[in-house]
Amino acid sequence: MTEKTKKPAQPVSKPFLTGAPRDERTVKEALGFFGVVLLSIFMCFIICSMLSFESPILRIGMNALVVGIVLLLFFNNASGRGAEGVARGEILLQRQQKGLTFSESERALCYHPAKGFLVGLLGTLPLLILALLLAFTATRQTTGVGVLPSWLSVYQRRSEVGDALVAYTAQSGLGFAEILRLAVRIMIMPFVAMVGAENRDGLLLIERLSPLLVLLPAICYGFGYLQGRTIRTQVHTEIATANRKRARREKKARLARRNRAPKGPEQLN
Repeated sequence: MTEKTKKPAQPVSKPFLTGAPRDERTVKEALGFFGVVLLSIFMCFIICSMLSFESPILRIGMNALVVGIVLLLFFNNASGRGAEGVARGEILLQRQQKGLTFSESERALCYHPAKGFLVGLLGTLPLLILALLLAFTATRQTTGVGVLPSWLSVYQRRSEVGDALVAYTAQSGLGFAEILRLAVRIMIMPFVAMVGAENRDGLLLIERLSPLLVLLPAICYGFGYLQGRTIRTQVHTEIATANRKRARREKKARLARRNRAPKGPEQLN
């Protein structure tokens, strides 16, 4: 005997009013997004500092896992915001159909496909500017001259030898380029850890790709927000399925009560 396969539930969606890409909460949400990004950078810096394994496969795998978890958190958080916006649009549409009024600022809070991307972009803008500066100025790092051997220090006072050794004594300060590189590398620490400190060509590529890497949380947040419509459709589908099941149970209960009802006396001929 073959089991009967259940038919998939027909998706149920409700119409809603669309809002605006920018609303009165955009700046506040962007600041909140920026704060979460800074917190995730701090946590990734600490965690990835402990994941510097010698094995490239293990190092890349563990750091990629950290990146995946962080991006998934941004995606899930935004999907909840998107579902909230769709629900708000459904409520306002019902109010509109009943002849009730509402302000444009209320409607602007409703779901809009670009809202998540705008919040993510504004929240990442300070970090994106730093990454762009480094991407356009990044150069391959070279090894320094090293430390002057102690046995050569006695020749530094001789003019014919001292001039050739001046490079060993010149102290190069920490300039803007070094501070910028350090800041951006901290921002994209998991990717720096994947490449490894000894891979100078790989680090140069990562630095040039840093604007895109910095934008990954914002991109995931934008696509997560787009899932708001899907989530609301799932909610309405589950509600409709539950209502149908309840209606079938009530129908069966009524038939059972009708069958158990006592019959009247039969007429004798």
